[in-house]
Amino acid sequence: MTDEAATAALFKVYEIIAHWINLKGNYKRLRQEGKKLKAIRDAIEAEICKDRITPATREWIAKAKMIESEVKDLKTKYKNEMGHPWRLVRIWAYPILGVEMKEKYSQVHSLWEEGNLKREELDAELPEPVLKRHAAKIEENSSLHMAVQDLLSFLEDEQIRRVGVWGTVGIGKTTIMQNLNNHEQVAKMFDIVIWVTVSKEWNVEKLQEAIMRRLKLDMECFGDVEENARRISEELKEMKYLLLLDEVQDFIDLNASMEIHNNIDSKVVLASRSRCVCYDMEADELINVNRLSPADAWNMFQEKVGHPISSPLIKPIAEQVVKECDGLPLLIDRIGNAFKKKGKVVSLWRDGLNRLRRWDRVKTEGMNEVLDFLKFCYDDLDGNKRDCFLYGALYPEECEIYIDYLLECWNAEGFIHDADELVDDTNAFRDACDKGHAILDALIDVSLLERSDKKKCVKMNKVVRKMALKISSESNGSKFLVKPCQGLQDFPDKKEWEDASRISLMDNQLCSLPEFLQCHHLSTLLLQRNNGLIAIPEFFFDSMHNLRVLDLHGTGIESLPSSISNLISLKGMYLNSCTCLTQLPPNIRELVQLEVLDIRGTKLNLLQIGNLTWLKCLRISLPIFFRGIRTQRQFGSISAFVSLEEFCADDDLSEQCWDEVLMEEVVTLKKLTSLRFCFPTVDFLKLFVQRSPVWKNSFFTFQFCVGYQDNTYSQILESSDYPSYNSLKLVNGEGMDPVIAEVLKVTTVFKLVNHKGVSNLSDFGVNNMENMLVCSVEGGNEIRTIVCGDRMTNSVFKNLEVLHINNVLRLRSVCQGRIPHGSLAQLMSLTLTKCPELKKIFSDGMIQQLPQLQNLKVEECHQIEEIITESENLELEANALPSLKNLILIDLPKLRSIWVDYSLEWPSLQRVQISECHMLKRLPFNDANAAKLRCVEGQQSWWEALEWEDDAFRESLQSILHLQIAQPQVCM
Repeated sequence: MTDEAATAALFKVYEIIAHWINLKGNYKRLRQEGKKLKAIRDAIEAEICKDRITPATREWIAKAKMIESEVKDLKTKYKNEMGHPWRLVRIWAYPILGVEMKEKYSQVHSLWEEGNLKREELDAELPEPVLKRHAAKIEENSSLHMAVQDLLSFLEDEQIRRVGVWGTVGIGKTTIMQNLNNHEQVAKMFDIVIWVTVSKEWNVEKLQEAIMRRLKLDMECFGDVEENARRISEELKEMKYLLLLDEVQDFIDLNASMEIHNNIDSKVVLASRSRCVCYDMEADELINVNRLSPADAWNMFQEKVGHPISSPLIKPIAEQVVKECDGLPLLIDRIGNAFKKKGKVVSLWRDGLNRLRRWDRVKTEGMNEVLDFLKFCYDDLDGNKRDCFLYGALYPEECEIYIDYLLECWNAEGFIHDADELVDDTNAFRDACDKGHAILDALIDVSLLERSDKKKCVKMNKVVRKMALKISSESNGSKFLVKPCQGLQDFPDKKEWEDASRISLMDNQLCSLPEFLQCHHLSTLLLQRNNGLIAIPEFFFDSMHNLRVLDLHGTGIESLPSSISNLISLKGMYLNSCTCLTQLPPNIRELVQLEVLDIRGTKLNLLQIGNLTWLKCLRISLPIFFRGIRTQRQFGSISAFVSLEEFCADDDLSEQCWDEVLMEEVVTLKKLTSLRFCFPTVDFLKLFVQRSPVWKNSFFTFQFCVGYQDNTYSQILESSDYPSYNSLKLVNGEGMDPVIAEVLKVTTVFKLVNHKGVSNLSDFGVNNMENMLVCSVEGGNEIRTIVCGDRMTNSVFKNLEVLHINNVLRLRSVCQGRIPHGSLAQLMSLTLTKCPELKKIFSDGMIQQLPQLQNLKVEECHQIEEIITESENLELEANALPSLKNLILIDLPKLRSIWVDYSLEWPSLQRVQISECHMLKRLPFNDANAAKLRCVEGQQSWWEALEWEDDAFRESLQSILHLQIAQPQVCM
């Protein structure tokens, strides 16, 4: 044997020994890590109640069990290998087995780390002790304030378990309950406060569902009434709780619902119009809520109306108006809104007072008195506004109604008169929508409709809705059959629907419809979300020649009957989310008046609706286009809709499915006024901008998304909080294409997600963003600053109102260099979240540019040391942030200062929330510079560590202080 061969053989032996040693080491580490994983899994399963375990945690536990089994298999395999070390053939398997163990160790360790995080999040999976509710301040309303104080004293009495609050509609019962829910003494008395609003449509199951959701119990295991009651009782048996039931209209058996007799330390407060209901609910004490005193009523009305009431000519009339309101807070609120519109015109105030006096004075108990008085606001409307208002009562109380949908229904019903005469017939649908918005605003102005938290929705107050239904019931020509959300399984009796002009049976459990309906006067039929409804009888629509709105969305129907052709007046048909719908009858072409058709989320294709070329508004899912074109090789489907004014196609498709055919179809639509569309690349957007004849139309509106973002791509349009704005979202793009600059010039909402090739927003051209109102930047590793002020001479972002920055990893500052005067002058809300390298917020005098800033939130920006940088704001004026109302600072571990001293004024500041900012030892506020401060939120440990120059100010904050006790960190 040569020396080289001997050396090679020796090296091979060493290599085998090394693998054997590594194998043993990998086995030992894997076994130890497996034990750690099992230990933390056992701990998590022991600590989390099985009824509250979240799907994410359940998934983690399943993964842990699976990987523990895999580790066990590897351990068995290892023992088999090591049990026969003399078999040379097995020696060569050592490297493979070692690699397997090493990889499995990494998986186990990763899952163990995730388990550690799960343990830290356990508290988040527990229900919050108190969920604060939006509540009107009642300090000035002494009778309401005294009611809250009485309730607190009853709750402290060990002999009293249930308290009833009763009084007429609009008297302030809900306001009392909300303030009780939020009261700091209540939080100290009880482990948890459970709020449930009980409406007429509610049953035991819905009550149980609300309680279980509040307790964060697993809703996938929602069972029968007895099982649910047992689970609720089991969860609450060790807790002292307060159950607040608002708007109770009938007796509720709490023992059957939640086995309440098992917990003698807990209490119930219920609010009802009826004193008898309180007695039936076995209330130990009653509180009768009386009307406001004349002084309190005047103060409330004065605050609602504002300046006009100060006129010496108006004040005597206003005093009479308040007298007519008879101390009912709801009436004062609504009528105050109505009179506020009259300004200082004495004749309008006199006329309003005279009309108010035509109603009988409040003398009787119950609902009618409030409904009759609220009718004053209704009678103050023009005729078409009245119809639009009454239409809102077709939807469930407090239901969020999409504005676009509501306006389309109004238009279809003919409530929006003379819309074509506003401009010309070219864009009649758009003109009607514009006029509809004016009507909507008028109804909101008098509080007959209310804006939802979602900007694209409105809702109707339940009391106002009752008034609308009462008016409808007394009308000869506009009878309503309204039974939404009532669990109906059968269609109402014949006598209920024969004379109805509008029927609303949405959100029920209808499984069948009558074969024949004699509904000659019916103009609206709302059957949406009856998901058990899978078929419509063949002759169902025979008599509905006057039907104008048909909503079947979210039902289980598979087809439409041929009698659909009888709907010769139909203008709006909603079939969206009918996931089983595959077929339309050929005679669908008889619907010659149809203007709005929504088939998103169905299995229909464009060929089935290709004859409806007169449509004004079409909403589809993009796959519909390709089902109609690619599989059947027929083109021109979309271009055939020559009358389209609004087109929506907002679902995602893989890039491979795209070609220019779709865009060639869309660009032929010459009457478009609104387009909601998702473009896979900038090139497709460029094709539309270059070739569409409507792009240059100043009235054209759009919501565009360019690029892909996993499965959330299609949600950009439907989730927009600014539905009437031109919005552009760029996802995973790169650089700055000229077409983006062109679109940005007319964009009002801009969102940038994971974009490459730009270091700041100025790279998009500041002149291209003059119309921008809302801007959001998310992700990306290349953006260093938002606004680069270097070499700028003109103001930038002068119309921007909202700026959100999230997860921009390399962001160093909001503004770099001094920005010109007038920049960011309209900015009202600034949010900075998860920017780990951000060091400066208000630098280089930027703070002087923000006179309108109302909301500032900074969260998880771990390098921030100063909110207002002292060294760069040496000449700061005292009134630098005159409009700031809300200041929220969360998880800023290096934050030392908001501002260095008390020299700044905070004239509008109302709320300060500070959490996980342990190095912040001083606040720049005192009695003189923050007089409007109403709420301070923080952690107990942080508050106690604060340093004060004025102990009196510290004591004055106690009444508005909301502290949380920091949870101890888990050390592993």
